[in-house]
Amino acid sequence: MSNWTGSLRRRLNTQLPIEHILPDQQPAYVRSAVYLFGAVTIASLVVVVVSGIILALFGPQWWHTSAVGHWFNSLHFWSVQSFFFFMVLHLWGSFFMGAWRDGRGRTWVTGAIAFAVSIGTAFTGYLSQSNFDSQWIGVSAKDAINSVGVGSFFNVLNFGQMYSFHIFLLPAAIAALIVGHIILVRLRGVVRPYPAKGEQVTGYSHGMTQEAYYRGIKMIPYDLIREVTVLLGIVTLVVIVFASVLSSPDIKPLTIQSVASSDPVGFVTVALNELDGSSNLAQYGPPYNTGTSSVQSIGPVSLQQLAGVHINIDTAQSYVLQPLGTIQNATVQAALQTFNSASADQQAKWEAAYSTALQDPSAAVDSSGNLTVPTGDYGPLPVMFDGLLQIARSGALDGLLLSDGQFYQTNYTKPLLFLNENALPNQAQSLNLLGSQWGMMNETGSYPGQAWLWLYTFWYQLPFGPFNGPNADVAVLLTMAVLTTIMIFFPYIPRANQLPRYLGVHRLIWRDHYRSVEQSLAKSSSK
Repeated sequence: MSNWTGSLRRRLNTQLPIEHILPDQQPAYVRSAVYLFGAVTIASLVVVVVSGIILALFGPQWWHTSAVGHWFNSLHFWSVQSFFFFMVLHLWGSFFMGAWRDGRGRTWVTGAIAFAVSIGTAFTGYLSQSNFDSQWIGVSAKDAINSVGVGSFFNVLNFGQMYSFHIFLLPAAIAALIVGHIILVRLRGVVRPYPAKGEQVTGYSHGMTQEAYYRGIKMIPYDLIREVTVLLGIVTLVVIVFASVLSSPDIKPLTIQSVASSDPVGFVTVALNELDGSSNLAQYGPPYNTGTSSVQSIGPVSLQQLAGVHINIDTAQSYVLQPLGTIQNATVQAALQTFNSASADQQAKWEAAYSTALQDPSAAVDSSGNLTVPTGDYGPLPVMFDGLLQIARSGALDGLLLSDGQFYQTNYTKPLLFLNENALPNQAQSLNLLGSQWGMMNETGSYPGQAWLWLYTFWYQLPFGPFNGPNADVAVLLTMAVLTTIMIFFPYIPRANQLPRYLGVHRLIWRDHYRSVEQSLAKSSSK
């Protein structure tokens, strides 16, 4: 019977000996600065992980209330900027070098998947901030997520769920991918430059060892440990400077309490729309209800409708009738009983009249805190909405909408969908965060935004085609899925995978190498 442990050890010793894991020599053509981008990316990731662990240990609210916590958040913020900046440079550098050549397709694939997963990790990180930025990104992203039928399973408005993805599941995936990527780099070595004109190069054969692959290539001393240590120190210092000088964005989240206090007429107007079923949410569709106004499809197929309703929200009950039922006030309870006992036609008449009254310029709040509107037949609605306004101002309504029977009250779906009717879009517009203003790619204030989302956001700026219609979100996601798949499996696309050779950028990356080879060829031809 064969020994599995011994077989694995012999295979590792053959394919990945210690001199490949910790090399002290490298080909001379690796002198190009482009080769540092991968190492700087890893160094930035180390700072991201360390600062993220500290933030996680003290809780997601720590950095909102503590100067030290906010500094660590700034450290995390700027290390993420560094990570994506150098990862993109590394990705483009590898592309122009055709780094997938000579049996290195899997090396590219693992790196490209790691890039895609990193975007998902950063996205869930923004959703975990518990500030206005996370609120707006959540309500903006929900339509795209819902359009492909996964909104009930990957609920971007459930910040607790997003926090779990951000600090555990996705980082574990990135770690595994990067470790696999590095092992493949160490196993295969770095790809040779494209042959210079007139240069004779031995072709690559499957299973070729590094020694055979590098035969004839000038080798130079290389200290991997020192390089990584020095780059880690430089990245850490730069990130510390940016974090200390520029800090990080943090605008307080909106709450129903703050909106009810600052704009009581606007709050009651939205609540009335939830009661009469005229709100955007009441007519939205899956996964919240059976409406159709926000249902998107790919041709005749709607993944959104196929997924069905899994986060059922009855807007009248959730936002008005159930909260009013908790008020210990006889007058409010009598008004609620009157409304519930009335016919649907009578309720609709009261609601229509009260809606018109709320649009009157004279609608305001008096000195006692009650809403005053022009005289009319509104039935029990004035008493009901005065009561709702009072519990909203007290903060109780926020708490009621978070109560879902779960131990951790971190699912903000109901309050955020209510705020998204009016308050969130208004503030987002003032901060240049609307979709027509490049949306999620921007950041509050003058801070750098989510630049890694530029291609995703770009499609929404096109004034034509499927990206500017009722199915825009699903069209953008489908387009990005296709482009991402092409990026990941680019090494295996015939002819297209030869593109870097004809672009010629590799000659700039390996200019010293080509200069040396061409000089050598010139000397040989002159003899």
